[in-house]
Amino acid sequence: FSDLAGLAGRRPALAAALAVFLISLTGIPVSAGFVGKFYLFTAAVNGGYVSLALVGVLMSVVSAYYYLGVVVSMYMRDPVGEDAWGPVGAMSGLALAVSVVVVLGLGIYPGPVLAWARLAAQSLL
Repeated sequence: FSDLAGLAGRRPALAAALAVFLISLTGIPVSAGFVGKFYLFTAAVNGGYVSLALVGVLMSVVSAYYYLGVVVSMYMRDPVGEDAWGPVGAMSGLALAVSVVVVLGLGIYPGPVLAWARLAAQSLL
């Protein structure tokens, strides 16, 4: 994580976006990753695959250790060496901002997308 150490001090917006994405991958509530994992594990339990759901939850805890380690490195460590990151272009910045809004938006209000997914799944049955 040394190349990300202190990123929050050098590039706060980039660090915040990466933190949101890593938190979503971890499956922490208020993120799209939580909604996805919740429905996945619920479907596994409802399908009788409780042991598989437990393994999934356990692996989520293991992944949280690694993902949150990156966040800690970005926010709690001093920078090591020079800033090797090039400038973020306008379109890349826009793509990051839209992605952050979508990840948080789907975590806060997943209803419309879930309704669309149910409709799509029903058409396959």
